[in-house]
Amino acid sequence: MPRTAQLPEIPFIGTLQREAGPLSRQLAQAMRDAVARGELKPGEPLPSTRALAEALGVSRGTVVEAFDQLVAEGIFSAQHGAGTRVAAALDRSPASRQRERKTVKLPAKVKAFANIKKEFAALPPVPFAVSVPAGAAGPNEVWRKLGNRLRGGDAAPAGYSEPQGVLALREAIADYLRRSRSVHCEPHQVVITTGTQQGLFLSCQILMEDSDSVWVEDPAYRGITAILESIGFKDSIVHVPVDEEGIDVAAGIEMDAQARVAFVTPSHQFPLGMPLSMGRRKALLAWAEANQGWIVEDDYDSELRYAGHPFPALQGLAPERVIYLGTFSKILYPSLRLGYAVVPDALVDAYVGARILMDRYPPTADQYVLAAFIKEGHLDRHIRRVRGVHAERRAFVIETLERFIAPDLAWLQPSDQGMHLVLWLAEGLDDREVATLGREAGVALRPVSSMYGGSRRPSGLVLGFSGFEDKAIEDAARKLAEILKTLAD
Repeated sequence: MPRTAQLPEIPFIGTLQREAGPLSRQLAQAMRDAVARGELKPGEPLPSTRALAEALGVSRGTVVEAFDQLVAEGIFSAQHGAGTRVAAALDRSPASRQRERKTVKLPAKVKAFANIKKEFAALPPVPFAVSVPAGAAGPNEVWRKLGNRLRGGDAAPAGYSEPQGVLALREAIADYLRRSRSVHCEPHQVVITTGTQQGLFLSCQILMEDSDSVWVEDPAYRGITAILESIGFKDSIVHVPVDEEGIDVAAGIEMDAQARVAFVTPSHQFPLGMPLSMGRRKALLAWAEANQGWIVEDDYDSELRYAGHPFPALQGLAPERVIYLGTFSKILYPSLRLGYAVVPDALVDAYVGARILMDRYPPTADQYVLAAFIKEGHLDRHIRRVRGVHAERRAFVIETLERFIAPDLAWLQPSDQGMHLVLWLAEGLDDREVATLGREAGVALRPVSSMYGGSRRPSGLVLGFSGFEDKAIEDAARKLAEILKTLAD
């Protein structure tokens, strides 16, 4: 027998006062007001007169009289055998329309955060959205088996878990980073986060004081500049230019030698893709040591280098000065929401304390599954497999773009790493306009110019290449080429 939907509760009626006049009129007015406020919606069923009378402690005749009045006014509708409902084609009352016209004075931050919501809206999973997983290479079966094996016990604790993250995962990450990234750390220095974005937010909260300035690459990941802008450091950002060797440390020193923190992506600069040269690494570390500053290293896409071995982490050269951030979202699943911060001993308690205030602790069950996934060698095998899949996708996208798009309209930034490419646009082409037209045509594009903070804002597009079939890539490249031709004419 099919189950029927429960009738809505109506707590907004409150208590009827006998000394305030006829109860039926009070009830009718309370329900009239509820409809005007949207607490009762058009077409919504109402309790039976008998049930409502019992709940309110009044006679059934009182409720019937109120319902009859509202039916007569067209606010309720009643059908034999179907009960009473709010009228489906109900006109909004003048009082309700008046309330809609009222404006509410909001704090200035409301607009800023609303703009961030729009800017960071997820692109649809079509070419050329960034960081779409390569589904065929996902570790779905292994992950499922590990999850089943670890179900219950420590993986499903009844109480609160450790804010720093479960020890098993911190041990696995410390060992993995030592082997694969030349990171110098012990498990007690690892703080589990919900991803790099949380690690960046924690770093901004902990490392900076009101009068401090901060170096940020130009162009930079909008996730870091948006954080700094939203917490009151917009005027403290020093946009240090990037060239073929990465962040220009000499330029940064000339612009503001006394900055407190430098946020960098030394293994794979986001968005342009070049690694930080050894000379620049040494210069950056020398600046931090001389200035008693901090370096926050976002090890973006470090596992996905397609020529030679991945560059070692900057952290290994100065563990006492570098906060190292990583994530499993790109290499495993974006929905996993697990990452890590490796911090110097002096900062561990501060990071854990700040993390407690954000969301107490990360989800526990997936931490145990991920720990087993790393310790049993599945992560290493998965990275080798994914690297091959992405290398193939990358080569196909490059060939396709060069086939459809004339070099006088756009050209690719050299890069041998990561999950995206940068396509520079010819002078006169606005990347924001191209991205808008692409979205209307079903092509996912992000403009590069919005990632620049200085006066120079070249026009280009960030193109993700993972997780898409050949035909989808070709169709998207053809549409993009048509958009560029139309705008160039």
